[in-house]
Amino acid sequence: MILDTHCHLDNEKFYEDVHEVIQNAISHGVKGFLIPGADFKDLPQAVKLAEQYDEVYFSVGTHPYDAEEYDVKVLEEYINHPKCIAVGECGLDYFRLPEDEEEKKAYKEKQKEVFISQIEFAKKVKKPLIVHIREASNDSRQILEQYNAKEVGGVLHCYNASEHLLPLANHGFYFGIGGVLTFKNAKKLVEVLPKIPKQKLLIETDAPYLTPHPHRGKRNEPYYTVFVADKIAELLDISRDEIEELTTTNAKKLFKEFSSIS
Repeated sequence: MILDTHCHLDNEKFYEDVHEVIQNAISHGVKGFLIPGADFKDLPQAVKLAEQYDEVYFSVGTHPYDAEEYDVKVLEEYINHPKCIAVGECGLDYFRLPEDEEEKKAYKEKQKEVFISQIEFAKKVKKPLIVHIREASNDSRQILEQYNAKEVGGVLHCYNASEHLLPLANHGFYFGIGGVLTFKNAKKLVEVLPKIPKQKLLIETDAPYLTPHPHRGKRNEPYYTVFVADKIAELLDISRDEIEELTTTNAKKLFKEFSSIS
């Protein structure tokens, strides 16, 4: 059994066939799905799917690219839903920064402010974090440590292979591994993977994005977690069954509500 701990099934790219996508994944052994909260406008669809399927859960949060849209009242509105099991995806993303230095500084500060607010909110409601980090490893780790995010822990979604983030394993954080691991240019992640404590590994797709080999160029979907599991098993020299059991156990430890899935 595999649990996809990060798949945007509420995305418009799934509007026409989301039910077929879910059933196809289930038929291939993917028994649980977590839809991360990235954009408030998609939340109604995430809730609808979570209410339709026992296997589907969701989280509520604001992606760093949407920091200007952040409103803690929206988090408060959704967090008590029985299928809402985490806060995020939140974090820092410095990949597309303004060229003007003052604008760049303000952009970063806004992201930090929103990230910190979501950490504090997660601690208040006692839910784990789903953390997005892109080209911002130093600031992200500093904030997670400074604001005591270990109180709730969470997952570093689409772990970026930064060894600077590895100590967060000791702060209750797990490492989400997805299709990037199968890319030919993923040498750094391939190198770092064995350094991640096995009890901190999770599998994800980030569907519809980051489709693994051999399906690159197509829309990603939860069924493709099987290719991620195969690659992890190959690199760690253990069986696919062991990887499935290991990552499922890990996911159930972090996201307690997943424990009802069998």
